[in-house]
Amino acid sequence: MPRAIVFGCAGTALDAAERSFFRDVDPYGFILFARNIEHRDQVRALVEDLRGCVSHPHAPVLIDQEGGRVRRMRPPEWRDYLAPGVFAEAYGRAPEAALEAFSLSAELMAGDLIELGIDVDCVPMLDIRQPDSDTTVIGNRALGDDAATVIAMGEAMLAGVERAGVCGVIKHMPGHGRSVVDSHTDLPRVEAPFADLAAMDFLPFRHFADRVPYGMTGHLLFSAIDEGRASTLSPRVIGETIRRDIGFDGLLFTDDISMGALAERVGGGPVGERSRRAIEAGCDVVLHCNGDMGEMRAVAETVGAMTDRAADRAARADSYRAALSEERRSIDTEASVRRLETLLKDLSA
Repeated sequence: MPRAIVFGCAGTALDAAERSFFRDVDPYGFILFARNIEHRDQVRALVEDLRGCVSHPHAPVLIDQEGGRVRRMRPPEWRDYLAPGVFAEAYGRAPEAALEAFSLSAELMAGDLIELGIDVDCVPMLDIRQPDSDTTVIGNRALGDDAATVIAMGEAMLAGVERAGVCGVIKHMPGHGRSVVDSHTDLPRVEAPFADLAAMDFLPFRHFADRVPYGMTGHLLFSAIDEGRASTLSPRVIGETIRRDIGFDGLLFTDDISMGALAERVGGGPVGERSRRAIEAGCDVVLHCNGDMGEMRAVAETVGAMTDRAADRAARADSYRAALSEERRSIDTEASVRRLETLLKDLSA
C-alpha cells in the first residue's frame, strides 16, 4: 500500500538520492512546480522517471495550472492562459460566452498536461472571494464573489479539464476566500460566525463534494469551528466540517504542509510533527511540495501507509482517473484556439 504522501522534487531531473528515496518511501504520487519544468521532452521524461520510482505505475502526478499567475508551465514553450478572474468578470456581462470560453481555456490547458503524462490539475479553486481578502492568495484566481458564480464557473472549468482526460482537485476546503493574510507565510484567522460560513463559503464545496474524487484543505484558523488549531490539523474541521457538513468523502490532500501558516511559531510544529497531526486529524494524504530532502525525510518518518479508508478513497480516485483517460476526446487545438480567441474578442468588445 503506498505511503500517504505526495512529494515534490528539487529540479528538472531526479538525482540518485531522490530516486532511491522515492523507491524506499513509495509515495502515493508527485507534484510538479515551475522549478521542475523546462520543455516538453524534459517534463515527459521526469514524469516517467517519477512513476518508475513507485510500486503503482499509474501514480497521480499533480500540478497547479490555473491560468493567470498560477501557472507552472508558461510561454514560450506553452500557450498563455488568462486568469480565471478575467472569465469571472465577463460572466457578469455575458454568462454563456464566458462559460464556453473558460471551459475551452481549461480544456486547452489540460491538453498541455495530458500530453506530458500529468493527469491531475489542482483546479477548480472554489474559494469565494471576499472584499477584504488577501489578493496574493485569492485575487483574480477566484472564480467569483458569490456561490452561484463560483459553482457555474467551477462546472465549466471541470468539464474542460475532464474532456482532456485530466482529473481535478477541489480546493481549499472549507474555504479560503476570507483570508486577509497570505497562508504561504502566516496563519490566516477567520472570525466569521459558523452560520455565515455555512451559508456562503461551504456552498461550492457541497455542490462538488460527490463530483470530484480529490479535495485539498486550506491552512486557516476558523475560530467558530476550532479556536486552537489550523484547519489542516483540526479533527473538528476535517471530521465535522469537511466530511460531515460539506459531505466530502473523496481523498483529502493537505495543502502544502511546509507552508508558513503551519510553522512552529504559529503552533504547527516541525514539518514531521505537523504531517503526523494532519493525518491524525483526518487528512488522507500529506502534500509536501518544496523538494527539500531533509524535510521529505522528516515527513516520511512520521507518515506511514494509507489507512484502509484512505486506500479505498484512493482506489475510487484512481478508477476515476483511468476512466477519464479512456474517455478523453482528441482536441482539435487549432479550432479550439480560434474559437477561444473569437469568444474573448467578443467578451472584450
